[in-house]
Amino acid sequence: MKISVRTAIIGCALLLVSLNLSCGYGSNYNSSSGSVSAPNISGLAPNNTMAGSTGFVLTVNGSNFGTDSVVYWSSSVRATTYVSGNQITANISSSDVATTGTVQVYVHSGGQNSNMMNFMIN
Repeated sequence: MKISVRTAIIGCALLLVSLNLSCGYGSNYNSSSGSVSAPNISGLAPNNTMAGSTGFVLTVNGSNFGTDSVVYWSSSVRATTYVSGNQITANISSSDVATTGTVQVYVHSGGQNSNMMNFMIN
């Protein structure tokens, strides 16, 4: 279950602006067999950047991505947007690419982890 709540604090009162509820594993849920297929990454765009560059949106292409998909940058969760069962995006900050190295990227969806892909910071 995914719950999104938008709030605003006005003085000492909390104002609930909207509540958005959605359930399920999205497109990677196979209702005929009752099983959930593991997500699979086929590519990252971009797949590299220069150290010290600005933040960017990472596009993760693959299959079996559900609405519950979360992108992991190394071992840390990044804000993730579900686009389709074959694509999700994640916000990568400038501090994530401050120094050179290789970062392993993977997706968690439907209770399972995908394969890992390397992102190069040159």
